[in-house]
Amino acid sequence: MVMSTSIRDTESVSMSALSVFLFVPDNERRHAIAKALSGTQAHIGGELAAYPRIDDLAQISGADYDVIVVDLDPDPEAALDVVENVCAANAAVTVMIYAAHASSEMLVRCMRAGAREFLSEPLQPGAVAEALVRASVRREEVGRTKKTAGKLFVFAGAKGGCGVTTLATNFALSLAKEAGKVLLVDLDLHLGDAALSLGVASKFSAADALENTSRLDLDFLSAMLAKHQAGLSVLAGADAVSNVHPTKDAVGRLLQVAREGFDYVVVDAGAKPADLSETLFEAATAVYLVTQLGIPDLRNANRLIARYFSGPGARKLEVVLNRFQARSAEIDDAAITKALTQPAKWKVPNDFPAARKAQNSGVPIAMEPSPIARVMREMAWAASGQTGKPERKKKFGLFG
Repeated sequence: MVMSTSIRDTESVSMSALSVFLFVPDNERRHAIAKALSGTQAHIGGELAAYPRIDDLAQISGADYDVIVVDLDPDPEAALDVVENVCAANAAVTVMIYAAHASSEMLVRCMRAGAREFLSEPLQPGAVAEALVRASVRREEVGRTKKTAGKLFVFAGAKGGCGVTTLATNFALSLAKEAGKVLLVDLDLHLGDAALSLGVASKFSAADALENTSRLDLDFLSAMLAKHQAGLSVLAGADAVSNVHPTKDAVGRLLQVAREGFDYVVVDAGAKPADLSETLFEAATAVYLVTQLGIPDLRNANRLIARYFSGPGARKLEVVLNRFQARSAEIDDAAITKALTQPAKWKVPNDFPAARKAQNSGVPIAMEPSPIARVMREMAWAASGQTGKPERKKKFGLFG
């Protein structure tokens, strides 16, 4: 389904204006509602001349429209589906029903689906203006009470096998200890094993969330999460190779909902197509690009930095050298900085015994004392906004 070309440039609209989307299949009725909205504190941000498909609806619901007008008359059942799905996807939007005739029973059903206003024919300018005033007040109330979105930390690898999952999982565990409410999302939909690395089992996965974006809200997401004993929540990768090929909008919706419910969201990005990588990197508070000391690894890191972090995004990039051995390094710091176009922010030591023990026991590295656990704790400390370095404990506790 193709959206109308009437979507307008919102930059010219005043800050107090309401953005409205129209689901009005009939041309004459759509013209009538557009005329009624003219001269008010609202502008039409977009419109569809038919009831939308699920994919269209997910995109529109995530676009932050303040008001959505749904014509009830052509197909009441289809209209009700639209209302229910829009309200489930975005509780902040005000849905207005537009109808020439509607029974009291139908109006009750619309209300239960989430509609908040009813516009009846013939449209009265005063009634439309009053409905918009109420929508504006509600927008301000939602804005005052809306929680600040949680921070998003994305772990991506310059090359396969460089240890992204190990670092992402142990960083997330350390962050849960140091900071607050943390969610780890495994976005490697084909071969993700973050949950396995943590020793937790889950009935659901990120693939399930991405296949159900029309239903995806915080309650739905919470029902799919596994919990580690240290307090970390986990949205696991699929047990089997997944056939899901998520869109940018689906990934964006998942991240939006996750950040509404958690102080920190950590993403194991896996191998992603360029467009999805760009979506993750743009949304991220910080991107940890994991690489190793090898010519192929550094070359790939350089290419990724040039592609995604050569402009304003450079400020959010933190390069992590994994499996670092200072004494045996054949490439010195000057050469590393030249290859990466910036110094490596973190150097994670090569501690093969600790890593091997974690793999075989199912007990994450961050839960026992080791040089790697210490660096993970320092990274989490910095990511949570604390200055300096965490104090070393005389005796190692749960997180070293």
